[in-house]
Amino acid sequence: MPSFPSIDHSLGPWAYLAIAALVMVEGPIATLVGAVAASAGYLKPGWVFVSAAAGNLTSDTLWYLLGYLGNIEWLTHYGKYVGLRPSMVTRLQEEIDKRVLQILFIAKLTLGFVIPVLIATGLSKIPIRRWFWVLFLAECIWTGSLVAVGYNFGRYIRTLERGLQFFALGSALLFVVLIIQYVSRHRSRSDNSEQ
Repeated sequence: MPSFPSIDHSLGPWAYLAIAALVMVEGPIATLVGAVAASAGYLKPGWVFVSAAAGNLTSDTLWYLLGYLGNIEWLTHYGKYVGLRPSMVTRLQEEIDKRVLQILFIAKLTLGFVIPVLIATGLSKIPIRRWFWVLFLAECIWTGSLVAVGYNFGRYIRTLERGLQFFALGSALLFVVLIIQYVSRHRSRSDNSEQ
């Protein structure tokens, strides 16, 4: 079991709680920012990983509970606000009953698809103990990859000249934002074509 360094660095332990909270709202960007801060020495990368994973798993559990405690009529009415379509949830429920472990693992490693899958898993009343370990494994892969990319990118940025640092950082943030927008638009188009 890896040991993490004590929390005695410049931003303090509250920074990790802030990362966990931010990851619950906007996971990938907050994780990358935390990893870049770790590469600059403000945070510890192991604790950034733990905080980001804890925030993501907490958020995932809340989405599952929303489905578990809700019903399909309620989701039909309010689901449009989070991008859920009744046909999508119904179809997911049928598939989840058959292959919950595979679907959750793949959904966790894709951007934005995990929320409908978790809600449909909750609606299907599949016990959390049956699938949580798969979600945890996928979370370790996803968050570990983001922390590694952000940390190494931050180290690379520090080797550039000062003017190029800002250009590279701005370009990277713009790239991440454009990828997220592209995935969101593509998902919206496919959702609209299903209706």
